[in-house]
Amino acid sequence: MPQEWNWKDIVEMTGKPSSVEVLKKDSDYLRGTLAECLQDPVTGSISHMDTRVIKFHGCYEQDDRDLREERRKQKLEPAFQYFIRTRLPGGVVTPSQWLALDEIAQKFGRGTLKLTTRQTFQIHGIVKRKLKPAMQAMNAVMIDSIAACGDVNRNVLCATNPHLSEVHRTVWQQALDVSAYMKPKTRAYYEVWLDEKKVSTTENQEPFYGDTYLPRKFKIAISVPPVNDVDAFANDIGLIAIIENGKLEGYTVAVGGGMGKTYGDAKTYPRAATVIGFIRPDEVNHVCETIAGIQRDFGDRSERSQARMKYTIDHMGLDRFKEELNSRLGHALEAPRAFKFDHNGDRYGWVEGEDGLWHLTLYIEAGRVVDDVLLGLREIAGVHKGEFRVTTNQNVIIARVAPEDRAQIDALVAKHGLDGYRGASGIRKNSMACVALPTCGLAMAESERYLPDLLLKLEAILDRNGILDAPITLRISGCPNGCSRPFLAEIALTGRAIGRYSLNLGGNFTGERLNTVYLENATEPEILAALEPMIANYAKNRLEDEKFGDFLYRTGVLSAA
Repeated sequence: MPQEWNWKDIVEMTGKPSSVEVLKKDSDYLRGTLAECLQDPVTGSISHMDTRVIKFHGCYEQDDRDLREERRKQKLEPAFQYFIRTRLPGGVVTPSQWLALDEIAQKFGRGTLKLTTRQTFQIHGIVKRKLKPAMQAMNAVMIDSIAACGDVNRNVLCATNPHLSEVHRTVWQQALDVSAYMKPKTRAYYEVWLDEKKVSTTENQEPFYGDTYLPRKFKIAISVPPVNDVDAFANDIGLIAIIENGKLEGYTVAVGGGMGKTYGDAKTYPRAATVIGFIRPDEVNHVCETIAGIQRDFGDRSERSQARMKYTIDHMGLDRFKEELNSRLGHALEAPRAFKFDHNGDRYGWVEGEDGLWHLTLYIEAGRVVDDVLLGLREIAGVHKGEFRVTTNQNVIIARVAPEDRAQIDALVAKHGLDGYRGASGIRKNSMACVALPTCGLAMAESERYLPDLLLKLEAILDRNGILDAPITLRISGCPNGCSRPFLAEIALTGRAIGRYSLNLGGNFTGERLNTVYLENATEPEILAALEPMIANYAKNRLEDEKFGDFLYRTGVLSAA
């Protein structure tokens, strides 16, 4: 950010700064009064400023909404609690790190782990007095939560398994590099959580971000065709690896993806990223920073609902955005290279890598590592010699297994019932759900707690029509902010109120096309009644290898805009 950047510049470009912009500027580079608030024993909460600041440290303040009314009657404050989201580019952890996160969840949280759609972990149910010890325990095993949330570049996604090939390893390293390159430079995290002594300085503590950081969150994902497991087009920057003769030539670049919208506000909408060019591997850090710099300088800092880069691009116009990018780079991007995706889900079961090691992908319903799933993965981590990979579809890969160790892993998987992927339906294996109730303050309806029941009812319809194995993407989000990336799914439910959802249909199986609203504010019986005849027609009249979302368009159930 230019040294002369100030409030006058912000006002002239985007209008009066929002209250969040003021809070960020007043936070002393993300320190706020967190250190003092964490020591206050009177309340389980923190100050209003610090609820914003703590997000940049990878934490959210929440409360148990199931208990709100009862606590209100008892004249008690809400049951405040926090979750920590880790920063793990590419979602890679060692067995010892997995066990450490498990132990942190047992000791400081609610005793479970959540695998997220951002390819990382969340530990929920941590009360304020346990936050700092939990952070320090993570740091002891070389894991942090810096920039996992907040108005900065967040956890960088990449093709799930970096050990399938040399190209996958290179892409993972690229994700690590760009994550480190764009990480905030402030020492606030280390001072607040790890007791690093603050050093007085007059130097600019954030040479790129400045003291107001980005207007909104910023997301980068790297995919390796033909698999789009990271949903590249849902991100502010999607990098699509171009491989020729087994060699990584570079990346086709897409910009301006984002899932969230606000009901009743036509100015907000989901947007799939737009392809703008091609870059070489050695250009990635600089190009990503330059694109983020345009968002930093032109993004709306007055109205947060308009502050994502998708709106910046649409307000500027794509041509103007590309002109600004070319000007800052000093050259135009090369023409985009062609690519082809065949799906955006996970491949379950065993897969052999180029080096002869094996990788086992397990289905984890809604990413909930609880009960026997928790115990099973704990026991596997105790004997596994390789690594774990968290996928962006909320599943886990037991990676880098030697051929002679497969039988032991298989036995533990079967012992704990983790082999459900073998008999799972096509829609179950391609389902996702966000956390939603009872802890997410934005949730309007159930999501991860509702997914198991909805799956059973949809599976019954599919089974009656003889297509239980048909792969169909299903995603549920408790609100329209879209953390489960619902607007790219073939079937999606987004919460409107308790027991009511918008039904969106028609995304494609590769994650390249947005779906469209079919029903609004619908109950479960209304949703199932709408889907059953479509599924029956699909079973009878689909073409060979035709996916459900494509079928809906071909048969006129949905019409292209």
